[in-house]
Amino acid sequence: MNPLLTSLLFSLSVTGPICLLLMLGFFLRRTHMMNEGFIDGASKLVFNVTLPVLLFTSIVSADFSRMASPSLILYGVVATLVVYVLLEGLATRLTAEKALRGILVQGAFRANMAIVGLAYVHNAYGSQGVAAMAFYVACLTILFNILAVITLGRSLNSGKPVRPGTIMLGIIKNPLIIGIVAALPVALGGWPVPEVLMKAGQSLAQMTLPLALLCTGASLSLKSGRESTGLLPAIALLRLILVPGAITLGAWAAGFDGAELTMLFLINASPTAAASYVMVRAMGGNAVLAANIIAVTTLGSLLTTSLGVTLLGALSGF
Repeated sequence: MNPLLTSLLFSLSVTGPICLLLMLGFFLRRTHMMNEGFIDGASKLVFNVTLPVLLFTSIVSADFSRMASPSLILYGVVATLVVYVLLEGLATRLTAEKALRGILVQGAFRANMAIVGLAYVHNAYGSQGVAAMAFYVACLTILFNILAVITLGRSLNSGKPVRPGTIMLGIIKNPLIIGIVAALPVALGGWPVPEVLMKAGQSLAQMTLPLALLCTGASLSLKSGRESTGLLPAIALLRLILVPGAITLGAWAAGFDGAELTMLFLINASPTAAASYVMVRAMGGNAVLAANIIAVTTLGSLLTTSLGVTLLGALSGF
């Protein structure tokens, strides 16, 4: 079979199921089979229970020889910091309104790695792929939270200082971090997990990504308000193409290749995280812009990720 066609079919197998689940969630919300209360409760269940359990069970049953290398994690952290600094500089050129700069920066760098990114990886490489990227996601989740607080605090808090203690407390209480930190000593120490607990945990883990994607689709709003800042196209271009493209190209230049490079792309090609809207709204920012960023990048990510995986596949010959 033609290598390009093979890689195209592979890319569709990665993004196709996610597209269908997002569409189903969107449909169920419009037919009132999923209401606001259900979406809110299910989203909290995913974030606080099933996603941490998914990460825990993936890590304790993982082959550590196949986990993301420390060098890849270090690269991801450094690349994200570089991107963040460049975005802060770019934001001052794209808008003169200080209150919009933090929203722009967060919308461009804060990828939805834990839900959509891991779903991409799971479709491409199965549970072993999720386990391989779990610690990468944990490290970047910590960094994303720190950078989001800093950039939004600078633009929306009218000069109020960002307290390090508040950031650290948020990190320590993050359920994703708790799940991963709890799994590491169990996995590294070879401690046996009772079979009944593993089976229960795996049952919870299996519902995580479908339920999360249904809630994401149900939460999409194509009529979230008139976006008058004119920044949405630039933010979408940054989040969907320029940022993941630059990070992936940099990783390739640094010597990463094969599945590791593809998984890095899939994680970074995910849309803007839904938590970005919650933070902007809570801090009194432009919630309409934040909501539109999530909607546009979520839908656009399906196309750009498919194209990116197809290109990577054709170049690597898989």
